[in-house]
Amino acid sequence: MPAFRTAGELCTREVVTATRSMALNEAARVLRERHVGCLVVVDETREGRIVVGLLTDRDIVTAAIARDASLLTLRVGDVMSADVSMVHEVSSVHDTIALMRHRRVRRVPVTSTRGFLTGVLTTDDIVKLLAGELQALAETITEQRQLEQMLRP
Repeated sequence: MPAFRTAGELCTREVVTATRSMALNEAARVLRERHVGCLVVVDETREGRIVVGLLTDRDIVTAAIARDASLLTLRVGDVMSADVSMVHEVSSVHDTIALMRHRRVRRVPVTSTRGFLTGVLTTDDIVKLLAGELQALAETITEQRQLEQMLRP
């Protein structure tokens, strides 16, 4: 495994997306059916998908339900977060973590160098990577102890 991973190597490539014009009740249904907490809102172009926002289940609750607005009349574009933190595929995981901490977000869309959506990187993805690294380190320590005991009884 490479010592320094990039956002593109670690991100989830199957991204559940929505458009600004999608009905909010339909977006809520997609969130539930796909078992995700976030939809990446995109504009579809011939070249690729351009990220224009994020819609989380929390956005739906705070923007619609808490204000007694109708999910039937609202569109994704009415409640999405448009100020989206994104990273390029070539961004290091270290830099991505720093951005996520600074912006206090748990997920970031990953884009190509041309700005098109290629994936999503979440804190869960990063924790899994770090857990694997810690497990490998713990196994190395155990192996070294066992080897030393065999060589120096």
